[in-house]
Amino acid sequence: MSVYRLQQGRAPLLISLPHVGTELPPELHERLVPRALASEDTDWHLERLYRPIVEQLGASLLVPRYSRYVIDLNRPPDDQPLYPGAAGGTGLVPTHFFTSEPLYREGAEPDAAEIAARREACWRPYHEALAAELERLRAEHGHALLFDGHSIRSELPWLFDGELPALNLGTADGASCAPAITERLGALLAGQTAYSQVVNGRFKGGYITRHHGQPGRGVHAVQLEMSQRCYMDEASDPRTAYDEAKAAQVAPLLERMLQELLSCPV
Repeated sequence: MSVYRLQQGRAPLLISLPHVGTELPPELHERLVPRALASEDTDWHLERLYRPIVEQLGASLLVPRYSRYVIDLNRPPDDQPLYPGAAGGTGLVPTHFFTSEPLYREGAEPDAAEIAARREACWRPYHEALAAELERLRAEHGHALLFDGHSIRSELPWLFDGELPALNLGTADGASCAPAITERLGALLAGQTAYSQVVNGRFKGGYITRHHGQPGRGVHAVQLEMSQRCYMDEASDPRTAYDEAKAAQVAPLLERMLQELLSCPV
């Protein structure tokens, strides 16, 4: 069985949702602490939220099978920190929850050989599929657009101070896409009042955005880190906390963002 699912679309847009996977291999169950089996740090329900937009726009969609607890697809393969000097954080193969407690039972953490094996089995195929789909779109349309979608709890003191803005757009400080994309998407977000927003704030874009965004080659990438309060009841069990009313309110804005991305001169 593949470690990812790719749905190819007709538009020059690929939506990647690298942290929506929830599956954990059976051999990890006894090594992880019981709490970890719920994969609580998943980007919950994002595929459900984005799928109608994907269908409407004719975009491609790439999603993983496994939980980020197996391997984090948005981290560099050499596990260098994305935000040097930032407090907290998890690596290529996480060993802690977002709340800082250990994921593994004492002495059961993966060693270097296991990390390398997971990288080859799960990380590399996802990135190869991502790169190949972007190249297909670029060859067909003359350019390719990558939208890397994420979500996170609004408050996680181990990772950031205070409450995160609702919508956090990242373009690696403008390096991952044409300037017009940062300007136009930023203006769209600034022009609405329903959600707090920031561009290239705490989340500037992870490895996927920084590595695959190559505007000089006609490949333009952005990341959106969305607070889960935008479409979930954060006080409930995240597995069942999807809020239809909240989702119906934020979905049109997400679609407008993606339409704006598609219309940007690149």
